[in-house]
Amino acid sequence: MLKKVALIITALLLSISCAPQKQEKISAPLDAILTSDVPKIKKVMDNLEQHEVQIRYTQVDRKDDQVYFTDFDFQVDSSTYFYPASTVKFPTAVVALTRLNQMDSLNLNTRFYIEGDSIETTFSEVISQIFAVSDNDANNRLIEFLGQDTINSVLKRKGVAPVRIWQRLGIDDDNTTTKPLIIYENDSTVRMLSKHISSYPKPLELKNILKGEGFYEEEDLMVEAFDFSMKNYYPIEAQDALLKRIIFPENFTPEERFHLSKEQREILLNAMHTVPRKVGYDTLKYPDGYCKFFMYGDTKDNIPDTIEIYNKVGFAYGTLTDCAYIKDTKNNVEFMVTATLLVNENGIFNDDTYEYEEVGIPFLAELGRQLYDFELNRK
Repeated sequence: MLKKVALIITALLLSISCAPQKQEKISAPLDAILTSDVPKIKKVMDNLEQHEVQIRYTQVDRKDDQVYFTDFDFQVDSSTYFYPASTVKFPTAVVALTRLNQMDSLNLNTRFYIEGDSIETTFSEVISQIFAVSDNDANNRLIEFLGQDTINSVLKRKGVAPVRIWQRLGIDDDNTTTKPLIIYENDSTVRMLSKHISSYPKPLELKNILKGEGFYEEEDLMVEAFDFSMKNYYPIEAQDALLKRIIFPENFTPEERFHLSKEQREILLNAMHTVPRKVGYDTLKYPDGYCKFFMYGDTKDNIPDTIEIYNKVGFAYGTLTDCAYIKDTKNNVEFMVTATLLVNENGIFNDDTYEYEEVGIPFLAELGRQLYDFELNRK
C-alpha cells in the first residue's frame, strides 16, 4: 500500500514539475534565442546596455478565417528613445496614399516635381524608391506633398502612436513650411499645389534622449552628449501598430484602418517586399539583403521567391532598426518582428564610425533566422 502511494505521489510531482518547463519553453521564445551562445547574438547581449536593444516578436495564428496575434517583448519601452532613421518613411508613404484618395485630380501615376527641383517623378515611383533602396529624396518629396502636421495627425487618429515625424532625411532642412508641388495635368499643362505650414515641435522628454560622449559638428568635436530631443520619434509600439494595420487590416475597426484602394494596397505591399534587383538596381551595390536586415542582411545571397519579407529598415547615427512581416509560402510560416539596436562603440556621433556590418546587421540577420527556425517547428 505504501509503495503504491509513493508511486502516485512521485507521478504527481513529475507532472507538476514538467508543466512549468513546457510552458516556459512555449511562452519565452525570445529568451531562448537571446541567451543562446550563437556568436552573432551573444556579441550584442554581452554588452546589452551599450546596444540599447528593443525587440517585439509577434506570432501569427489563424483559425476559422480569423487572425490572432501573440506579442513577445524584450525591453520594449516607448519612453526610452532610439533614433528611427528611415523607418519613418513607411508611415509617410501610407499617409500619402490615403491623401491621394481624397484628391480627385491626383493618382499614383500623376507626374510632379518639387518647386526648385529638376527631378520629375510619380507617386508610384516614389513609393517604390522608398522601400527598394530607402531613398531619402523620395521620402522628402512626400513630406512636401503632405506637411508634417498632416502626417502626425493621421497616424494618431488611426491609433499609430506615440509618434512625431517632422524632419526631412539626408538634408539639413527642418523647415515646417513645405515647398509647393508642381503637378502635370497633361503633357503641357501644370498647376501648383499649395504649401503647408506645420507647427514647430517641442523637445522630446524621454529616457536616453542624450546619447554618447561627444559628436562632430561639421569638423569640430563637441565633448558632450548628443541631443536627440528635436529628432523624429517612432518607437517600436507605433511601428508594430502600423505594420499590423497594413498587413492585416481586417483585424482592426474601420476607424483604425488606413483607407487604401485595392490597387494602392497591392502597390504598397509589392513595394515593401520587392528586392532592388527586381526594380532595376545594381545587385553589386544593392544585394537583396540591403534593406532586408532580418535573415538576409549579412549575406549577398538572393532571397528565395518563396520567402516574402514586407518591411522597412532604418540606419543612421549608429542605430539599426527593422520592422517586418516575414512569410514563407512554401512552409506555411508567418510572423512579425520589429527590433532596434545601437552600434556606436566609441560613443561619438557624426563621425561615421559605427559597427553596422560587424555587429548590428549580423545580430538582426541571426535574430531573424533564429525566429524563422523556431516558427518552422512551432505548432
